[in-house]
Amino acid sequence: QVQLVESGGGLVQAGGSLRLSCAASGRASRAYAMGWFRQAPGKGREFVAAINWSGGSTYYADSVKGRFTISRGNARNLVYLQMNGLKPEDTAVYYCAAINSGTYSTIQGEYDYWGQGTQVTVSS
Repeated sequence: QVQLVESGGGLVQAGGSLRLSCAASGRASRAYAMGWFRQAPGKGREFVAAINWSGGSTYYADSVKGRFTISRGNARNLVYLQMNGLKPEDTAVYYCAAINSGTYSTIQGEYDYWGQGTQVTVSS
């Protein structure tokens, strides 16, 4: 079992930045690829970014490419999402997820573990 805990959400003005963190603990937590998803009010959960186990490969949704950066800590049980140039449409609950594979996926159904989420609100 792997436990995921997100932190770093909050309220920020448009154009501002936030950094989300996800701490993974539990069995073999270092061997998992990780992803970030988000769910805006009244909408379904959508893929944001993902990173493979080694941290050497990343992938982004077109809507955040060039503004968001996903990375892993040296211990690989920490994953970060640096969000710059935030827009009101980025407002959502952001979820960290882990997949039981070294290779990431953009499909939420393929992820095995999920955090509880952290709220990000961007004001205009």
